[in-house]
Amino acid sequence: MESYDAGQTVEAATGARRVWHAFHRLIAANLSRERENWPLWLPVGLGLGIAVYFLLRTEPPLWLALLVAGVPFLALGFTWKYERLFLLVLALAIVGTGFSAAKIRTLLVAAPVLEKKTGVVAIEGRIEHFDTLPTAYRVTLGAPRIEGIAEAQTPGRVRVRLRRDQEREALNISDRVRVRGMLLPPGAPTAPGQFDFQRYAFFNGLGGVGFAIGPLEQIEPAKGTQNASAGRIERVRQQVFDRVMAALPGQPGAVAAALMTGKRGAIDESVLAAMRDSGLAHLLAISGLHIGLVAGILFFGVRALLALATPLAVRFHIKKWAAVAAIFGAFLYLLISGATIPTQRAFLMMGLVLLAVLLDRTGISMRLVAWAAFVVLLLQPESLLGASFQLSFAAVVALVAVYEGIRQPWIRGKAAGGLVRRAGLYVAGVGLTTLVAGLATAPFAIQHFNRFAEYGLAANLVAVPITALWVMPWAVVSFLLMPFGLEQAALVPMGWGVEGVIETAGTVAGWPGSVALVPSMPAAGFVAFVLGGLWLCLWRGRWRYGGAVGIVTGLLTIAFVRPPDVLVSGDAKLFAVRAEEGGYRLSSRRAGKLAGRDWLRLAGDARSLPWPKSGQSEDGRLTCDGQGCIYRLHGQVVALAFALDALVEDCGRVDVNVVVSREPARGRLCAGTPVVIDRFDLWRMGGHAIWLGEDGARVRNVRETRGERPWVLVPDGRDRKTD
Repeated sequence: MESYDAGQTVEAATGARRVWHAFHRLIAANLSRERENWPLWLPVGLGLGIAVYFLLRTEPPLWLALLVAGVPFLALGFTWKYERLFLLVLALAIVGTGFSAAKIRTLLVAAPVLEKKTGVVAIEGRIEHFDTLPTAYRVTLGAPRIEGIAEAQTPGRVRVRLRRDQEREALNISDRVRVRGMLLPPGAPTAPGQFDFQRYAFFNGLGGVGFAIGPLEQIEPAKGTQNASAGRIERVRQQVFDRVMAALPGQPGAVAAALMTGKRGAIDESVLAAMRDSGLAHLLAISGLHIGLVAGILFFGVRALLALATPLAVRFHIKKWAAVAAIFGAFLYLLISGATIPTQRAFLMMGLVLLAVLLDRTGISMRLVAWAAFVVLLLQPESLLGASFQLSFAAVVALVAVYEGIRQPWIRGKAAGGLVRRAGLYVAGVGLTTLVAGLATAPFAIQHFNRFAEYGLAANLVAVPITALWVMPWAVVSFLLMPFGLEQAALVPMGWGVEGVIETAGTVAGWPGSVALVPSMPAAGFVAFVLGGLWLCLWRGRWRYGGAVGIVTGLLTIAFVRPPDVLVSGDAKLFAVRAEEGGYRLSSRRAGKLAGRDWLRLAGDARSLPWPKSGQSEDGRLTCDGQGCIYRLHGQVVALAFALDALVEDCGRVDVNVVVSREPARGRLCAGTPVVIDRFDLWRMGGHAIWLGEDGARVRNVRETRGERPWVLVPDGRDRKTD
């Protein structure tokens, strides 16, 4: 019997080795066939290193960051004779480079940040940006001086909201101004895992935000040396915005100005909501579509004009002249539109395409996308975490992968057909582009915004042709006419097209079920989805379809997401409890509006149900009186104490599992309660989320999910460490 069992064990081990060797040979064979696609994974490795850096809970020292990149690069010199080992070490070197790039970027942008709210103080600074909002203005001030704040602790940049009735026509970009107002530190996430505005502000050099209580006064006009660089570009950008708004008042002007300058603040929330719910929000974010249209219009327009001059067309390469004009025009549009991540990526790619025209090469390929991603990630590693980077690259990677697969039959179809067939192929192309881009970006939109536009394809089939064939050509003409003061002749017809886009958005958004709210994927599910999508798009052999496993796995994890049962804001002003029918009951409709919106979106449910001021909720879970509430779920009892008397009473109850108090609960007062979250905990650790189960309560807070990083503001005022 023992001999038989031993034989079985040996046979099983031998079979396992055979399976492993077969699997190893299969992977090696596929990798060997895909050698030309290996470079496409360079930005993926770079992004992996960046992700590791941002996932850390403590800030790594600079020497460690340099070590994880330097050691693999040194090892390359000793492993170049061994291909597999060399490739492994190279992969580690690229990952280490991403890690080091993120660390170095953090050190380069580190600047003072306000540690606490100021009173009403005098604020001076040089105007860097104007933002026109529907009901106010917002100004970003560089090199500020803040009353009562030492120079060493003064942020490098602050943002102040102004009343709309304040005159600003006499003020210009780069003017030094003074205003009285109140400033606050950038806000922390409202719940664990939510958008981290402090990190965003840190990498944008924004050390304080606030509002004015008096007029903005000029104390020193703009200087020529400052107008010669970034200040001058921003001034031109603001002038373009103002002239568009003057020629096209109302929302058509606000949308047209956004398409031309990237400034979207003047667009009403109702229009923004309609654009989001109809799947047309991407038209407002200047990206590959807009850069491509501007470059394409200039390229074909200049080429057509030069072709009219027969001597030029015969003697010179007018196609290359047109390519140079298109590159120059696209670069100017990049500057005027604010040079965001999507526009940088689009310009890099379009620049390579036009460079290929100059060199008589074919330009559009996945390598182009990989090159653009590598450059953007290397220069701005923090962009990896942003919705802008993820959405724009997800769309372009998917589109290039699809069109590379159908390029030849598509070209043959266009060449063999007449005008009607070409028109049909154009409509089919718009539909296919919208479908592919929509499917590729939908999971990222869900992850960041918890929204999915049900009728995005229908809206884009109408709005994209209007934008491409009417709106953007007139925008280019407007730019060309502005130096002569004649831009209104082009802006008026441009406005007609913009009105059509707005009308389309409003109509589609009004259809029943136009938008679905969906909770975000867990982190592991999101990673599985991203890696699956990359595997599907970057490889070319049949094994690429194995990426569908990662995609499906990631999407299925949404079904297992369970929103928190109880949420508490960091300032203890807002509480929320999960209702039986879904959605949350919010303790206040006025306090913590931003947190309330974030929490509802987090749950993928827009319903804000009534909070009983006294008595019991409809589902029987929540019972309140004037001093506090009791929430019951899964056999657990959570006491929400609003006053000291309620805290004393709740801590004395033997059936209470969790106490959340607006008042301090120190000493032995709540010694017998398993979980106590008091005012000090909320102040120090930020917002809390609580999940209740049969086996007890699970608690997470904002601070523990963010760790000790340079962008995390510490309530007790300790210095943030960057090394």
